[in-house]
Amino acid sequence: MSVKIRLQRHGKKGKPFYWVVAADARSKRDGKYLEKIGTYNPNTNPATIDLNIDSAVQWLHNGAQPTDTARAILSYTGALLKHHLDGGIRKGALTQEQADAKLATWLESKTGTVDAKKDGLSKAQADAKAKAFKAEQDVNEKRIATAAKAEADAIAAAAPAEEVAEVEAEEAPAAEESNEETQA
Repeated sequence: MSVKIRLQRHGKKGKPFYWVVAADARSKRDGKYLEKIGTYNPNTNPATIDLNIDSAVQWLHNGAQPTDTARAILSYTGALLKHHLDGGIRKGALTQEQADAKLATWLESKTGTVDAKKDGLSKAQADAKAKAFKAEQDVNEKRIATAAKAEADAIAAAAPAEEVAEVEAEEAPAAEESNEETQA
């Protein structure tokens, strides 16, 4: 029986979620599997991978062949490196302590890289949010200024009409008096 480490799709349409499984190569993609090794969620940024490294390495030792995507996931999590280091231990090139130290160093650097990416993404998101807030404030200030100007124009337009009415009211009695004087 040929064993493959591959992805089994779950989730809904447009939102895939995968299980990383060890399955018989003849079984269907989403069919029967031998063991669930972990999960992979590509919907998050960076992708969320939860993998049982020891189980994956055990399947690799037993001859399981990962698919291309599963190989990338195993490499990303360090399972392939651990499998490689275990081969060095079996051959006598390394001791267990040396292999563990190399794996720990690699995992720390990988964790640092992933954390830096997460920080960069959160900073970019915060910058975008701040920029959008600033643009919204500018638009609000312009709208308030336009409304204030329109209100001032309306008051100014109404004020001359009142002044004209007052002037006409003052001129009307004066005109009547001049008419009376000319008639007399």
